[in-house]
Amino acid sequence: MISLVFVTGVSFILALFLTRLARDGSLRLGLVDRPDCARKTHLLAVPRTGGVAIVSAYLLALGLLLYTPLAGGAIVRDGLPLFWKLLPATGAMFLTGLADDLFHLKPWWKLGGQIVAAGLAYVGGLRIENFSGYTNIGWIAIPLTIGWLVLCANAFNLIDGMDGLATGVGVLAGLTTLVAALLQGNFALALAVAPLIGALVGFLRYNFNPASIFMGDCGSLVTGFLLGACGIIWSQKSTTMLGMAAPTMALALPLLEVGLSVFRRFLRNEPIFTADRGHIHHRLLDRGFTPRRAALVLYAACSIGAAVSLLQSIPHRPMTGVAVLLFAVCACFGVQYLGYVEFNATRRFLWSGLRRTLSAHVKLEAFERALAVAVTRDECWQALDAGARSLGYSHIEARLAGFRYGASVLRSPEAAYWQMRLNLPDRDYLNITQCDESAEQPMLAIPFTEIVRRVLPLKLRELAAAAPSLAHLAELVENAAIAEAGPVQIPLAQLPLPQTVPRNSSTTRVISSDCGAPSVNAATAS
Repeated sequence: MISLVFVTGVSFILALFLTRLARDGSLRLGLVDRPDCARKTHLLAVPRTGGVAIVSAYLLALGLLLYTPLAGGAIVRDGLPLFWKLLPATGAMFLTGLADDLFHLKPWWKLGGQIVAAGLAYVGGLRIENFSGYTNIGWIAIPLTIGWLVLCANAFNLIDGMDGLATGVGVLAGLTTLVAALLQGNFALALAVAPLIGALVGFLRYNFNPASIFMGDCGSLVTGFLLGACGIIWSQKSTTMLGMAAPTMALALPLLEVGLSVFRRFLRNEPIFTADRGHIHHRLLDRGFTPRRAALVLYAACSIGAAVSLLQSIPHRPMTGVAVLLFAVCACFGVQYLGYVEFNATRRFLWSGLRRTLSAHVKLEAFERALAVAVTRDECWQALDAGARSLGYSHIEARLAGFRYGASVLRSPEAAYWQMRLNLPDRDYLNITQCDESAEQPMLAIPFTEIVRRVLPLKLRELAAAAPSLAHLAELVENAAIAEAGPVQIPLAQLPLPQTVPRNSSTTRVISSDCGAPSVNAATAS
């Protein structure tokens, strides 16, 4: 226990001293994060190299413990082979974060560096061996280990968007791991996580609101990576079937942030690595929380997750599953309170809009087929009319091959309404008018007119090309009948008198329809 107090205290003092040096040096070198009045809400330029102080304090504290006569020094010496194997992985993660802080790496390069660091950790002997009660999972351990370490690193990177949040969550997760290690009698794990707790507490002195220095990616990535590594060691000594469940609960908030961010961007059809202002802490700030109050609320949520994770570490506790379930339910209510637009829209769509949308798309499919099999111009209009009726549009009128169909008189000209016009070749057109709320899906007017634009012009051209052929065939049949019957003489008295027919007076009857009350009107070819 004295060794734990020593290494924690030393790392705390070193972090206080080194953080001040890193802050002042970064200000002189211009290594600062500047506000953008959008995602970055701080008022002044703030250094972003706090990770240098955290990692330095952590390593120096462990190094000093080696030269003490304390029992912890012997434990650290016994663990040096594993330490030297994991040091390249930690260094790769730190350099990846530092390069991003200095040069703003592309997302895929940054992810590649994290995967390399996690792969080095696996090669060094850090592996997930216990998963859902199975202790021999074979090659599956490779993607599980690398995925877990990368996930933890990015989780802390995502929540590092508000003063003191990632640092405080790291302290709580580290304390949870420390208590679990002591309960298991795993003093090597306790000595591995204790200096990280001290370094984070010392850094929090300068990082809590208003922050004078940020962790930066070099700090958040390494913090998440080290806590993820400690979680793997924790799970290896776990006596429960759930294996990684306890470390997962200890890191519930940052892991929940990752899941929400990925799912939100998926629903928005945006790249996963796109930065936005929809993180949990941003939503709390938008709801009127001050940065300090938001951080304290999230600290409380992490404390609940920590308590549940410690329950997971205690064997033969029948209420553990109930606690996990209650925590999950509370998390769902918390996400609901944050009021994400993406999730609210998805819920409404799944509960009420999915069936209506599916029905409307079925009607669009039936309309397209009816239009495709039409063999006359009037049948084309009938397909248009029936499709508009099925979607609930108030009025539809069209000009097809020079003939006008439909009615253009509005039922309630005083009321507000919308119209959509589709211009077709040869001065043909289609007009849709909506006067009330009878349409099932107003937005489906676009795919409705798109079907018309794609199918109708081609159909009208086919009908126009087929018309002369039919007329010629009818003429051939008539001539054949006359030739077979022979000449017919008609008395002069029975011949019809010639009539004067004015030009452009030929008329035809076409279907004219109002979606509310169809009718047959005479229309003149235009």
